[in-house]
Formats: sequence, structure tokens, C-alpha cells
Amino acid sequence: MSRYRAVIFDLGGVVMDSPLHAIAAYERELGIPPGHVNRVVVTTGPSGAWSRLERGELALEAFFEAFDAECREAGHAISAREMMRRIGDHSKPRPPMLDAIACIRARGLRTAALTNNWKGDATGRRTESLGRHFDVFVESAVVGLRKPDPRIYEYACGELDVEAREAVFLDDIGRNLKAARALGMTTIKVEDAEQALGELTAVLGFSLRPAA
Repeated sequence: MSRYRAVIFDLGGVVMDSPLHAIAAYERELGIPPGHVNRVVVTTGPSGAWSRLERGELALEAFFEAFDAECREAGHAISAREMMRRIGDHSKPRPPMLDAIACIRARGLRTAALTNNWKGDATGRRTESLGRHFDVFVESAVVGLRKPDPRIYEYACGELDVEAREAVFLDDIGRNLKAARALGMTTIKVEDAEQALGELTAVLGFSLRPAA
């Protein structure tokens, strides 16, 4: 019998299409260096506009102004409003992932979404519509914590009533996976749905495709 009792999924870039693709396309269109937005997010750290938005400390309208200023100060101007609109347009569920989640639950394992998100736009509404697919739904903007803070993983495990070592975690961002591994979770880095589901199938030991 598998030692795993739960599977925890990031949303953007895992269950839904990656917002990073929309950001990269916007950077290319503006002619600014690739990765500029991510560098601003990382270098401004927990006190930056992006982190505060995802912890629910900053409303979306206030975020637009603050993040625009941070990007300008870092050397390249963007429109955070336009970028977030594009992210919302790009955030669509991946049917193979939803099928896999249904298979996991049918086998008696619990599932959770663990997402860094924000409130107040179409992306948030799409995220909320996914809630019925999971036993537990953990949103950074609701709980006031964001990945890779270890406390948000511990919170998710508590809601699932499992130990970290009993959970598999899927994310597309390395620093989020590193924090989960440090707590004892088995982790899978998602490059695309097919690759990730192949690895998850091997870990769990059963098919994640619906019966024909």
C-alpha cells in the first residue's frame, strides 16, 4: 500500500496554464529583458508589492501603482494592469490534470490546491471555480501566507489531516518545491502536464487516466 495519503497541487502552471507564459510574452512585446518581472518579485521580497498582493495585504488597484513603480525603479517600465489582464486571459484549466485529480480522489486519497493568488479579477474567479475538484483549497490571499513560507505547507497538511511525509506536492517553481521538500514532502516539478502526470503515476502506483 502507498505511504501517500494526499496530493497537493499548485494551480497556475500545474492545474491551470502558467501565468509565467503570459508574463514572458508581455515582456517580449515590450522589448524588455526576459525575466524582468520575476526578478522584481524576487528582489523586492516579502515587503514587495507582489508578495503583499498574494498575502491579501494589498488591493489590486493599489498593487498596480506599487508594482509599476518597482519595475520602473528596476530599470524597465510595464503596465501591471495590462500584465494582470493577460494573466487572467491565459489562466485556463488543463483537462488532463482535472481527470487525474478525480482519479486520485476515487482511490481514496485526499487532494488540495495550494496557490499563491490574489483577489479582485477574473483569475481569482476562475481559481474559485476549481474548488469543487479538491478536498481542501488553500489560497495565499485568504490565509495571509504565501509559498515558499513553510507555514503555508504546514497549514495545508493540517487541513488535510496528513503528515508532510504522507503528501506529494506539484509546483512549477523550484523555490516552492524546495521548501516543501524541506518539510518532508515528495515533490514533482511541473514542466508540462504529460511529464508531471507521468511522474505522479510512478510515485502513486496507479493510473491517472479516466477509464475508457
